[in-house]
Amino acid sequence: MNLRDLEYLVAIDEERHFNRAAERCFVSQPTLSGQIKKLEEQLGVQLIERSTRRVVMTDVGRAVVAQARRVLSAARGIRDIAESFHDPMAGDLQVGLIPTLAPYLLPSIMPVLRQQYPRLKLWLHEQQTAILMERLQNAELDLLILALPVPPHEFVEIDLFREPFWLALPVGDPLAQHSQITLADLQQRELMLLAEGHCLREHALDICLSAGASKQNTFQATSLETLRHMVAEGMGTTLMPQLAVPDRPEPGIGYRPFAEPVPSRRIGMLYRKGSHRAKCFAAIGESITGCWLSEEKH
Repeated sequence: MNLRDLEYLVAIDEERHFNRAAERCFVSQPTLSGQIKKLEEQLGVQLIERSTRRVVMTDVGRAVVAQARRVLSAARGIRDIAESFHDPMAGDLQVGLIPTLAPYLLPSIMPVLRQQYPRLKLWLHEQQTAILMERLQNAELDLLILALPVPPHEFVEIDLFREPFWLALPVGDPLAQHSQITLADLQQRELMLLAEGHCLREHALDICLSAGASKQNTFQATSLETLRHMVAEGMGTTLMPQLAVPDRPEPGIGYRPFAEPVPSRRIGMLYRKGSHRAKCFAAIGESITGCWLSEEKH
């Protein structure tokens, strides 16, 4: 048994296809299949059910692949410790971000992080909060950037900034004539929201309840971009985090800021307690906060 065999097994579990797993691992399909077969013979169990149409992990296969991920994570940790001993801001870093943040925050922070920490390689993973937290717990990810608060946890939190919400509305809406929106303006209105599982949905619901608004029950979007298109088509209004508000006008849609008290969400980072890269995470956090403050001034 070696680490490469475990990487093959994890790739098969995630791709559920031998050819795609082989391409991902940069080996031929016969090589990958042969090594997995040898691993099964060595362990004396069948890890994978093979058929012409699909690849399915057996019960013992799922248990073994879960342990394989932990072993591979520990091996990466050993390399990271060695690299960080020489340079805390060098080496690979697995970073998870939520979908309502990643596409809008990354364009502003990545050039800065590349310039400030050229030896740091950030591998980015975009998933919903619950999945990200599970992957952080399993040591598949090193750092999360997401909206807080989150369900009770044992991770270390770093606050980054507060992101205001704007109201996105059709240009023909009477509120589009206002330079600012108040929470009172939302009374008796229905707001379109994201589907279950997005933390932004919960934040928007809290704002709706406090403002006397309600959710639109006939439609749930899978992304902010879908919500944006629905508003542009005149289908309703929604809350949009500031980072997702474009700099230039868009056909059919307007964005209006809120007057005080401005509804907002808290953006922060999470990492496991005791991580040897805590100083690295703190430095990244300071850089991200600096980017946000710079954007706010402009």
